[in-house]
Amino acid sequence: MTRRSALINVMARAAERTGRALIRDFGEVEQLQVSRKGPADFVSAADIKAERMVRQELQRARPEYSFLLEEGGRIDGADKQHVWIVDPLDGTTNFLHGLPHFCISIGLARDDEVIAGVIYDPLKDELFWAEKNAGAYLNDRRLRVSARKQLDDALLATGIPFRLHEGKPVKEKFIDQLQSVMGRLAGVRRFGSAALDLAYVAAGRYDGYWENGLHPWDVAAGILIVREAGGFVTEIGGRRYELGSPDILATNDGLHEPLLRLFAGKPQTGRLAD
Repeated sequence: MTRRSALINVMARAAERTGRALIRDFGEVEQLQVSRKGPADFVSAADIKAERMVRQELQRARPEYSFLLEEGGRIDGADKQHVWIVDPLDGTTNFLHGLPHFCISIGLARDDEVIAGVIYDPLKDELFWAEKNAGAYLNDRRLRVSARKQLDDALLATGIPFRLHEGKPVKEKFIDQLQSVMGRLAGVRRFGSAALDLAYVAAGRYDGYWENGLHPWDVAAGILIVREAGGFVTEIGGRRYELGSPDILATNDGLHEPLLRLFAGKPQTGRLAD
């Protein structure tokens, strides 16, 4: 059995405890009190409670660390170098519509570099986790990105801009990107959880994933898990992805360059051709 570090155990315990509460609330989804933050962007009583539970659990173990929370924003502790980056319910819209695809995502950044990450799907009891330079895992199984090299065989995930949440340039940018790739791939999926999309790339379930306009809490854990599973995470233009970048592309090593060329509108040539 793979031995998890004390740090990963702390993060896993927080995610699993919160996940049990979310499962209970998911069973009573129609009874939840829901308020709108904006069109197609909901916050539920379960979301707020989950964030409180994650924060309490992490604070108990590392009381000096700071936080960056989806709902609560930045909360500085005595140690500002270490920051917990938390999305307590990634896939809120799925959750509120009774769709069984959501997760808890917890990343730990040191000096703005993610050094540990956990993504937990409570309904499937799947814990994706990684530490910098220590590999990526699903529960106790080592993860590797897929080995596919042909675009025609590739299955990608993406996120579609919300109905009114994103401005016209963002929508047009996404449509251009989709048109660039959809005729060359085996398929494109939109499941509604950026964190799980990244985890699935690390597990080889998807061959790649791209999206625009994400927040650090959406991707902090996932980018590390993909990289530790042997994948590449960059901006769509090819620069290394850093927290706060405007867009993201995560793939295996064989498809990264061909996909960059597709998004850039360049022909596939030479070794990179499919």
